[in-house]
Amino acid sequence: MHNEALKQSIIKLAAGQGFELCCFTRPRIDGKHTRALECWVEQGMHGDMRWMADAERCERRKNPATMLDEVRTVVSVGMRYSPPAYALDEVNAAQGRGVISAYAHGDDYHDIMKARLEALARELDQLLGRHDQRVYVDTAPVLEHALAEDSGLGWQGKHSLTLNRQLGSWFLLGELFTTADIKEDDKASFHCGTCSACIDICPTRAIVAPFVVDARLCISYLSIEYKGSVPRRLRPLIGNRIYGCDDCQMVCPWNGGLPPPVSDFLSPRGENCLPELASLLLLDDAAFRSRFVKSPVKRIGRERFIRNCCIAAGNNGEQSLLTALWSLAMQDDSAIVREHAVWALGMLSRAENSHAAMQRLSVMQGSETDANVREEISLTIKEIKESI
Repeated sequence: MHNEALKQSIIKLAAGQGFELCCFTRPRIDGKHTRALECWVEQGMHGDMRWMADAERCERRKNPATMLDEVRTVVSVGMRYSPPAYALDEVNAAQGRGVISAYAHGDDYHDIMKARLEALARELDQLLGRHDQRVYVDTAPVLEHALAEDSGLGWQGKHSLTLNRQLGSWFLLGELFTTADIKEDDKASFHCGTCSACIDICPTRAIVAPFVVDARLCISYLSIEYKGSVPRRLRPLIGNRIYGCDDCQMVCPWNGGLPPPVSDFLSPRGENCLPELASLLLLDDAAFRSRFVKSPVKRIGRERFIRNCCIAAGNNGEQSLLTALWSLAMQDDSAIVREHAVWALGMLSRAENSHAAMQRLSVMQGSETDANVREEISLTIKEIKESI
């Protein structure tokens, strides 16, 4: 089969598996991306993601040929998902509600995309004859955005995500490595120009330079990957985002006016669109796992998720959340949850019931066993006093 005809056949097969984008490249990484990775790691911008700094993994990222013996081609694919059904000003005005990143409104993309990539790999065997193949979906040392750019699928925007002229950035990337020799596509060109909308909108100023995101400041990292106590100075900037952040995508001109995909294979559920914080704060471990079954949210566990909800509650100004927060601060098994619940109580008690809140916190401090929680109580009492 002629190479172009072969590529069109593969693109058609990929579309049948839900991948609207499908392009081809060699197992190589442009030098600008390897240098950027080295600089990013050297400056500690990976935060607590130690696997990003692991020497062996870094070398594999810089040399994708190590991911499969005798690999000749990398098939880069993109699966669209539904963009948020609300505007950014609605997010900021969503009283008593939290914000979950749009890709997490439905099923876990890791599971959905991997199964469909494996199906595509089997179809390639039927089309091309048996070849060695590996599929990856955001779980291996692969610089997926660099490969996507090299394949022509899209260019890397200043927010570090991949952009496509027709589909914007509302899609997820996957890769199929194969020993089959398929003609590569032309590299994508850059179309951001002088636009800095994504940099300007970032609540925590995590995009420290074009194409450079400091994970230690990024809400997506802080709410998903980071397991510890969120720095106090960043908590007010997080707003009501409880899992990920879409702000930089929502203001991107390339995403303006895009219709949702005809089929969203992640099956978004309405309950995850601006969910009520009151009900989320009440979730115990079993209820959390049941509420987010098949969802990527389930991966972070209840402790991190309730921590995030406490921050959102503190920023929300909704007095009706006080009862749930007091319960978490006094009784939750997790010190991380208790600490962030105390912070939220302080935020909500500055305008009303400040004296009663300070008395109650003082009593709590006497029985609290965790040093970090006790310190949070002290800081919170101090800030409430200063606000009176």
